[in-house]
Amino acid sequence: MTKPPVPARKGAEIAAFLDQVARLPAVRPARGRPGRLVFAVDATASRQPAWDRACALTGEMFLATRDLGGLAVSLAYWRGFMEFAATPFLTDGAELARRMSGVTCLGGQTQLLRALRHALAESRKEKVGALVLVGDAVEEDVDALCHAAGELGLFGTPVFCFQEGDNPVATNAFRQVAKVSGGAWAPFDSASAGTLRDLLRAVAVFAAGGRGALAALSGPAAARIAGQLPGPRR
Repeated sequence: MTKPPVPARKGAEIAAFLDQVARLPAVRPARGRPGRLVFAVDATASRQPAWDRACALTGEMFLATRDLGGLAVSLAYWRGFMEFAATPFLTDGAELARRMSGVTCLGGQTQLLRALRHALAESRKEKVGALVLVGDAVEEDVDALCHAAGELGLFGTPVFCFQEGDNPVATNAFRQVAKVSGGAWAPFDSASAGTLRDLLRAVAVFAAGGRGALAALSGPAAARIAGQLPGPRR
């Protein structure tokens, strides 16, 4: 069955996101150590289908970076009444997927600020190449979120906001958080698991090896991404 094409507006927004990734300075992990990435996902009640999709895609982030020194991922999530959890940095995709599969989404308000602060605390200990936020809503003070995101920017940890759906309040907040941190925002929808996969792979490779590694990705999905990127700045 042929997959429906990505709407022109969303396609342009994704291309713009990938362009921003290409223009970011290269992230180089310490020699012999994997790149570090914080993967923060909304696990409130409305998110179960997206959570299941993200769970299925986690292994691809590790596969995409294994030739770059690997990837270490801290999974963070929020759900229910003020429940927030974060794993240690894991270098095994199967272990990360196992931990994600044990989580059931539960109604509650967003806790993006706690995810940002978790990434900030880890950045103070050791370089974190990127923070990925995946969600569909923002119910917190945008100024507080932007302040924390700006602090992450000072540590060289860009925030990549992947927004499911088109809630205008969330769009405004995610765009600002990404901008002040030096990261980027991109939308996806419930029918575009392939889009989310490509975005996660792109950021994982960026966190592990920078722009050069992103350009060197093989496979049809990587070729599609690379084809949208401008040439390097001179």
